[in-house]
Amino acid sequence: MPGLLPVEDVEDLSAAGLLLAPFPALLGGSGWSGAASLDALRLVGRASLSLGRLYEGHVNAIRLILRHGTVAQREAAADNTRHGRLFGVWNTESPTVSLRVQEGVLRGGKVLCSGAGMVECALVTAQYSGADGEGQQMLLVPLPRGTPRADLSRWTPTGMRASATGTVDLDGITVTPAMLLGGRDAYQTEPDFSTGAWRFLAVQLGGVEAVAEALRNHLMRTQRGSDPHQAARLATAVAAAETARLWVRSAAELTERDGTDPDQVIAYVNLARGVVERAALDVMEVANRSVGLQAFTQPNPLERMVRDLSTYLRQPGPDAALVKGAAAVLTSMDPVGEMWR
Repeated sequence: MPGLLPVEDVEDLSAAGLLLAPFPALLGGSGWSGAASLDALRLVGRASLSLGRLYEGHVNAIRLILRHGTVAQREAAADNTRHGRLFGVWNTESPTVSLRVQEGVLRGGKVLCSGAGMVECALVTAQYSGADGEGQQMLLVPLPRGTPRADLSRWTPTGMRASATGTVDLDGITVTPAMLLGGRDAYQTEPDFSTGAWRFLAVQLGGVEAVAEALRNHLMRTQRGSDPHQAARLATAVAAAETARLWVRSAAELTERDGTDPDQVIAYVNLARGVVERAALDVMEVANRSVGLQAFTQPNPLERMVRDLSTYLRQPGPDAALVKGAAAVLTSMDPVGEMWR
């Protein structure tokens, strides 16, 4: 399993300045706009969805630290990133694995931790009870790379194997004041909690574009693009990819725009989730039909792309997101076509 860790790829992201980019210029970053971060996430996802998943988690963690952290925490995060350390957000639990703070010590762990063994600065959520209140608390937990606390043995999906997703045992780690990030229940503060989904959509978009590009290259290489059936499939794939790109771009712009109704932005991002999923499914279907059996055999790159994208699409609550989006549409006073202008 250690061979799955994309260590060199993460080092390349660091060397290119992409790990530090989400920070403002005062902390050495690029002061990202929505468009710049969209392009970075999309292009990393196009190159590798597994790497894109790790990068999206890093960006998400930095955004949370910048919003909820103290000056010292922001500066420490920038310094860690400057030294090539990867951040990640781990909030998923299971019926048998959960995380809590008990008498100043972490008890339990987290599951489905992307970058387990690579993430050196983990932003985790834990149940916390103290003199200043109780509830869910964000914590910044330092971990050495290759920590024996990470267990990847059960990460056996068909795709996204290189995302190094596993269970991390955090039991026994002492919680210091510097590790506490934000107030109780700050992690799920809206609209950030829901609208931040546009970032994983940007990575998925990169995967959709990669599959469409692989189909285009196949038809050019085999000189089958003039066949009307193949041409129609290619057109369907490119149109679907472009539809997804337009929705994700608008979701990023709405999220970053000041003064926009938060509920309307949440609704748009929820609808964008369905659009990107549908586009991905359509592009994978026509690519498989066009390429045929080769698309299902290794080492054809399309085989891995489709496995990774199919797996990465399984984000939580897709139907609930569409229902919430529809509810906002039904209560809007604006006609269709004018709701998000």
